Amino acid sequence: MARGCVCCVKYMLFLFNLLFWLGGCGLLGVGVWLSVSQGSFATLSPSFPSLSAANLIITLGTVVMITGFLGCLGAIKENKCLLLSFFIVLLIILFAELVLLILFFVYTDKVSENAKKDLKEGLVLYNTDNNAGLRDAWNAIQGEWRCCGVMGHTDWYTALQVNQVPDRCCQHVFPGCGRNTSNAFWTRGCYEKVEEWLDDNKHLLGTIAMCVLVIQLLGMAFSMTLYQQIHRAGKKYEA
Repeated sequence: MARGCVCCVKYMLFLFNLLFWLGGCGLLGVGVWLSVSQGSFATLSPSFPSLSAANLIITLGTVVMITGFLGCLGAIKENKCLLLSFFIVLLIILFAELVLLILFFVYTDKVSENAKKDLKEGLVLYNTDNNAGLRDAWNAIQGEWRCCGVMGHTDWYTALQVNQVPDRCCQHVFPGCGRNTSNAFWTRGCYEKVEEWLDDNKHLLGTIAMCVLVIQLLGMAFSMTLYQQIHRAGKKYEA
């Protein structure tokens, strides 16, 4: 009976982590593809030039892959060391998530203020030769979100020190449209649009966060249950 419970937990944990590992492989593949094919697409923040979409996805994929690998191997081999390592990794990730969440809510206003300031400083680099990634990122976001600048199209006037905006700020895009102030520009800032999107989708994001939390807790519960079962079985064998 006890051995049957061990096998059940073992294969549940293995399947759980196999899906986890495959998801990590997928994320890593997408991150590498973005890095290779969209190498010029970088970050909007001049203070964190390595904080690009590709690098974030690669990092996340690597962490998920390693965690899933530890869980898979630990479960199928019934290795207490690997199972304990898997549990500790999940615990550290969970603790880090909670700390970051608490800090974000405590310092929301300061985070928002610093983010706006940093993004506006990045606008100054838009036309510089060594910042094609930043330029591509702003063009993509302004075209997709139908916004202009950080808080409004006038941010570009201050940043570029001339009354013109990128062509993607135009409601009807054509080459050079941003140089003519009589053209219709998107008046809402991209920061405001992102805040609005987050507010509109807060229930969906909350649901996703809860699902991630449940998955992490289940992984920790399964690994510790299997660890204890193996430990008990080992003691009985020794006796």
